[in-house]
Amino acid sequence: MLRQYELVERVLDYDPDADEALLNRAYVYTVQKHGSQKRASGDPYFSHPVEVAGLMTDLQLDQATIITALLHDTVEDTLATIEDIEANFGPEVARLVDGVTKLSKIEAMPENERAAENLRKFLLAMSEDIRVLLVKLADRLHNMRTLHFIKNPEKRQRIARETMDIYAPLAERVGMYEYMREMQALAFEQLEPEAAATITKRLEGLRGSDGGQVDAIALKIKQALAEAGLKVEVSGREKHPYSIWTKMSERHVSFEQVTDIMAFRVITESEADIYSAMGVLHRTWQFLPGKFKDYISTPKSNGYRSIHTSLMYENSMRVEVQIRTREMHQRNEFGLASHWAYKQHDKADGQVAWLRDLIEIVDASHDAEELLEHTRLAIYQDRIFAFTPKGALFQLPKGASAVDFAFAVHTDLGLSCLGAKINGRHMPLRTPLQNGDVVEIIKGAGAEPQLSWLSFVVTGKARAAIRRSVRQKERAEVAQLGSQLFDEIAARVPARIGKKAIRAAIERLGLDGPEDLMVAVGSAKLTDREVMEALVPGCTADLEDDDGWSPRDRAISIKGMTPGVGFKLADCCHPVPGDRIVGLRRPGEAVLVHTIDCLELANGVDTDWLDLSWGKRSHGAIGRLSVTIYDRPGTLAEMAGLFAQNKSNVTSLSQSQLDHPFVTYDIDAEVQDLAHLARILSALRASDAVAQADRL
Repeated sequence: MLRQYELVERVLDYDPDADEALLNRAYVYTVQKHGSQKRASGDPYFSHPVEVAGLMTDLQLDQATIITALLHDTVEDTLATIEDIEANFGPEVARLVDGVTKLSKIEAMPENERAAENLRKFLLAMSEDIRVLLVKLADRLHNMRTLHFIKNPEKRQRIARETMDIYAPLAERVGMYEYMREMQALAFEQLEPEAAATITKRLEGLRGSDGGQVDAIALKIKQALAEAGLKVEVSGREKHPYSIWTKMSERHVSFEQVTDIMAFRVITESEADIYSAMGVLHRTWQFLPGKFKDYISTPKSNGYRSIHTSLMYENSMRVEVQIRTREMHQRNEFGLASHWAYKQHDKADGQVAWLRDLIEIVDASHDAEELLEHTRLAIYQDRIFAFTPKGALFQLPKGASAVDFAFAVHTDLGLSCLGAKINGRHMPLRTPLQNGDVVEIIKGAGAEPQLSWLSFVVTGKARAAIRRSVRQKERAEVAQLGSQLFDEIAARVPARIGKKAIRAAIERLGLDGPEDLMVAVGSAKLTDREVMEALVPGCTADLEDDDGWSPRDRAISIKGMTPGVGFKLADCCHPVPGDRIVGLRRPGEAVLVHTIDCLELANGVDTDWLDLSWGKRSHGAIGRLSVTIYDRPGTLAEMAGLFAQNKSNVTSLSQSQLDHPFVTYDIDAEVQDLAHLARILSALRASDAVAQADRL
């Protein structure tokens, strides 16, 4: 553990103007407050904040951050308060300590809820000052170094999993690769102890049998570059066990089949020397196509810059080489911390621009599970690069679609996305983007996100925004349905219902406003009796349990509502406009629409039945048909042509029966209404290619 004078001297070495007295006071304060508290290792508790402060001095951070590290556990684990901190160390330190403290008050929550709430507070706090994140990452790193002292294996596993899922990815996103690698290694030992031990043993065996091969290869690389007149430093190492395990898992190969276990780093004096060194290496040894990455011309979103290449060394050995300047190396290992990037946060520097997306995800996520899903997508995926037509660069996860790109450019662009051109060609929105693609998003005035987009978008920002938009639309349509039902309920009350009565009812029901009331009625969260009683207390006393509830006085119109959002069309009977329809309504679910003669209605005895009408304007729907054709060349094409002639698009076709000389298909086709469906059936039945056609 660092002694008081050692810590202060470390700070003064890189910041001679630091307040020595304040640093001393903070050290003494944390020792006094934590007193006789012990850690699981048996060490005094104050050794932990002191070590965290030591990690911050390694990054040469300012004195406010060092003091925050010293005090970060005092409010949570001692009698100290934020007011005490402010009185003794000033408002800046108090704000930072409060930001770190908020992340730690949730250990009693259930696991998913705890992780989500931790993440929510974490993101909000670090968006205000990135130093909160730096202290928290150092706090987690030191806790991981002492994790083996915790006796409860379940607790060790939980902490390791949280580290692997949240803190290591966040360290990577701010470019703190040293922290990320060590966190991953320590978590890996807890989560996969057998695999970690096996790979470590294999690496030790490899190290013992290769006769110093890593050093020999590093020397060869340095000699080749020196002969070309380049002054460089070269270091080599085996890759970490977790990195090897990841490659084994992704490629489904054994340890012996992982060929690029060795990695080498070349440090040059200038950026121009980087490309010269790369040329020398590619001329000296065979370059592996597809393994070259230029993160200098296109840096990672965390500011990481380097050249990565893979070479085929002697005896068919693959080695990875990273080439960078010393300044790049310092930045790459410690990211935002190495340049005190928190000072530029207000400038919306690209290095921390991803924080804005994360905060937007926090606002858009509906619950704990969604928040975790969206945020993990946002912080823990390999990246590709795509460009706007004007040359603006955007980094996206592998597998990202044009919709993900649209939301990356701007949320409003994603919400109004109608189509896309990729490299000048119109392409489906679900098309996965490739490195270097130029993407032009086509907007539409009436365009809106589709629920089906969730099946292919991969970014947390896009998923959160789409879900939020769909939820808002669903809420509006449920409120529209509820408004019609409310009018019927109000008509059965023995009094005239005005705004005053509605406000009183909302208050009695504990709701926030008129829209909440309509949503509760539309989603069957309130019964007719409950609404009537709230409007006019006592008016239902003389009613029987089922008196006056059904049938409804008039059909409820679903005109203007969207199938799949405000209501759902039942798959069993596939109702289309023109069919006589009824709706089954269960609390919290969308109304399920059936035809009046559907056999499945027998299963709806425990639900609220609604008499529905399509309204004057047709919605369009999917009609399902069974068509039997003669099994000979050309008949399938003739049948398809009949759908086209009648302006119907076939969305699904599957063979249900083969009974030579006949073959039967189940077909889903877009139809405007019942009359349109009848015309299609008539055309099919009149064809010589068709033996039979019926609606299913």
